[in-house]
Amino acid sequence: MRYAVATGRALKLLPYVFVRPGEFRTALWTEFNLAGENPEWRLPAEKTKMRRAHIVPLSRQAVALVRQLQAHTGKGPLLFPTQRDPSRPMSDNTLNAALDRLGYRDRQTAHGFRSSASTLLNEAGWHPDLIELQLAHKERNETRAAYNRAQRLAERRTMMQAWADALNSVKAGGSIRSLAKAA
Repeated sequence: MRYAVATGRALKLLPYVFVRPGEFRTALWTEFNLAGENPEWRLPAEKTKMRRAHIVPLSRQAVALVRQLQAHTGKGPLLFPTQRDPSRPMSDNTLNAALDRLGYRDRQTAHGFRSSASTLLNEAGWHPDLIELQLAHKERNETRAAYNRAQRLAERRTMMQAWADALNSVKAGGSIRSLAKAA
């Protein structure tokens, strides 16, 4: 039973953090810091596509979902273990299969939450650099990449909270308009 709960919580959490599904499904409890004013998920370089450590600022909503998940999978190392072997992460197919069962076949994938977040945040006027940093994309300008090490965490925290608030607005029957960056 706890595995079905973990899959459901995973589908609820993934849109709030919009990391790559492979990084998401292998999340470890030790990577999360939920205490204090700046809760975050720190992905080590060896787990990321770009082989660079990545920080995901967590919104209030994401923290609440992670805390709810702790009651179900918090005794093991993984947030999202597989049913047969709690020491192994859920499979690559688990989230997409769950989306299919929910009626989203050919309309939504686990990786597609990244595209949705990028598109909507860009349309709402958030700075593209913040969005690209949050997506953990590689800087294409080699000179800029060589010199710029900025993380812009304070701004990303603000953006991620605005994103979470907008998702909750849509969930409650409202619109995504609350996502617009305040001037």
